Amino acid sequence: MRKRRRGNISKERILMVASSVLVLGSLTATGLWLGGDERNQDEGYVVDLSAIENNTATGQAESSEIKTAENIGREASLSDDLDYDPYFQETNSQKVENPDLSESESMTDGADMDTESQEESGNFGDLEDAEKEKTETGKAVTREAAVANEDTPAISTAMQPALTFSDSDTLVWPIVGNVLINYSMDKTVYFPTLQQYKYNPAIVIQANEGDMITAASAGKVISVFNDPQIGNGITMELGGGYEVTYGQLANILVSEGSYVAAGDIIGEVAPPTKYYSIEGTNVYFKLTKDGEPVNPMTKLN
Repeated sequence: MRKRRRGNISKERILMVASSVLVLGSLTATGLWLGGDERNQDEGYVVDLSAIENNTATGQAESSEIKTAENIGREASLSDDLDYDPYFQETNSQKVENPDLSESESMTDGADMDTESQEESGNFGDLEDAEKEKTETGKAVTREAAVANEDTPAISTAMQPALTFSDSDTLVWPIVGNVLINYSMDKTVYFPTLQQYKYNPAIVIQANEGDMITAASAGKVISVFNDPQIGNGITMELGGGYEVTYGQLANILVSEGSYVAAGDIIGEVAPPTKYYSIEGTNVYFKLTKDGEPVNPMTKLN
């Protein structure tokens, strides 16, 4: 039994020694490998100062050579008169020459010289006098024109239709109805309301209150009035000396100075005045030429 135990102990010792040797060997090998790797890294990070100094010296030499070449080229360009362009100047140069400006200055100088020569010869004073006379004359003409415009009445520029009614022209009925009292200037006719005979320079047309009254012809309204016998009325100029008068009107739609075409509505039929109360509602229609009554029936269609 003892011999077996001793054999086992010796085997264990041998195994421990062998394992220790293997561990130490592996550690040694690992340390050697890491040391070689660090050495390689240090060699990669070493800066070669001598090479940098050599490159700097070489760069300075090259830059000096480039500057020398530029100076030589500038001197050559300045010395070459054929390549010089008088219109080309440096942007920041304060001595920029402008041929066009110099020409204008020369022209100005010439004008100044001419002015000086005129002053010396005395012509300049004559020119000033002439200009003053023109100015005063212009002001006087303008003042006279203004005075003339004040005295001249204003003329309307609106289109004014021509009134050309002639003896051969006809009229249209201002309203459709029977004639209650005819025109009569050669003998008297009877007026029922007045219960008397008298001359009648117009015709009295039967109508209904509120009916529309139209213009018998184109014309210009020259009067809008009110008369005790015929009530509200309108007088229109037709042209050729003719005028027409409408009476017994209400709600007149035209005014003095307005132009009316034939057939335009000018108003409505009003209730009759007290002078026509028996005759009833009517329209008074009168035609004159040069102020003298004309029978409307001779012109009505």
